[in-house]
Amino acid sequence: MFPLGVEPYLVGGIIIGIGVGLIYLITGLHATQSSFFTTTLSWFSKRKHFQKESNIKERGWRLTLATGLVIGALIHTLTLSPTGFWTTSVQLWRLVLGGLLVGFGTRLSSGCTSGHGISGLASLSKTSLYAVIVFMGVAIVTANLVQMLGVSP
Repeated sequence: MFPLGVEPYLVGGIIIGIGVGLIYLITGLHATQSSFFTTTLSWFSKRKHFQKESNIKERGWRLTLATGLVIGALIHTLTLSPTGFWTTSVQLWRLVLGGLLVGFGTRLSSGCTSGHGISGLASLSKTSLYAVIVFMGVAIVTANLVQMLGVSP
């Protein structure tokens, strides 16, 4: 279940918690990623939905946060990863389908797992609690169904 032992996951969780907590304490903003796409589109689309004041106001820091995540992952890969860049044997169509389903679920639940599961639960949001329960339930059912069907990456 934990191929590298529990320690890296525990340390990662603590670092994420500290980072999200600091962002909230310093800025009063929730460090979530699902609205990154919407706020980024506010630069390119004139549609009313994307031109909301909150989207325009938040796009700079959200772009900075997303860029930091990508750069952090790149630094980790180049300096600490024993295997170099991560690769997968999962077929491209499965990756695309999974991405579309996650995107649909994110819009349907008004947030992603990190938004609801980290920032939302930390702020004691009932909506986030319900969303996380649904996420976990669907994930457990899906994993068991996929395993029963003999599907593997």
